[in-house]
Amino acid sequence: MGHPSDAALRVLHALRLKWVADPDAVAAATGLPVDAVTAELEAAHRDGLTEARAGGRVPGWRLTDEGKQAHRKRLEAELDESGQRDAVHAAYQRFLEHNRELLSLCTAWQMRPGTRGEPVLNDHRDPGYDAGVLDRLDIVHTAVQPVLGDLAASLDRFSPYRARLASAHERVHRGEPDWLTRPLMDSYHTVWFELHEDLLVTLGIERKEGEH
Repeated sequence: MGHPSDAALRVLHALRLKWVADPDAVAAATGLPVDAVTAELEAAHRDGLTEARAGGRVPGWRLTDEGKQAHRKRLEAELDESGQRDAVHAAYQRFLEHNRELLSLCTAWQMRPGTRGEPVLNDHRDPGYDAGVLDRLDIVHTAVQPVLGDLAASLDRFSPYRARLASAHERVHRGEPDWLTRPLMDSYHTVWFELHEDLLVTLGIERKEGEH
């Protein structure tokens, strides 16, 4: 087990990654019980770190400006106190080795060559084509497992990513195509993107323009 992150930081960190999220989504991301997440959100609200957002496309909780500053300081302190900066950075570099292929196969899942070679929407009516994309996904999914294990062994707040990716991977193979690339749900691409953002935020690295 990696360095333990306290519940308050895990909840603030989930909001930083998701920008807006309800307690269920934060619970899924952190591995904490929903009741514990709700308690932490309300405590942070009393301290001026979070605020509830009603309406809009994604209602839920978000960080205030003060909350963003508090989160950044706590995150930096955790990385320094844990002594895991080098280990997380090394895992991040290995993650990048698989990132380009994951993004490529996600594009292939959404678009496929048309009869004249132009890209068209993939309607998932060609089992052979989809099977080829899923073979690529299987290779990436297997290859990234050691990275996920090393991250969890460094900081235990990285632990939920393995189960979240495995769940999406399984559902795609069960014939639910949305679970590979659909946004606003824990699809494989959504969780992968969140992990990438998590690594960048944890290490204090700015995402490059156009980078996914």
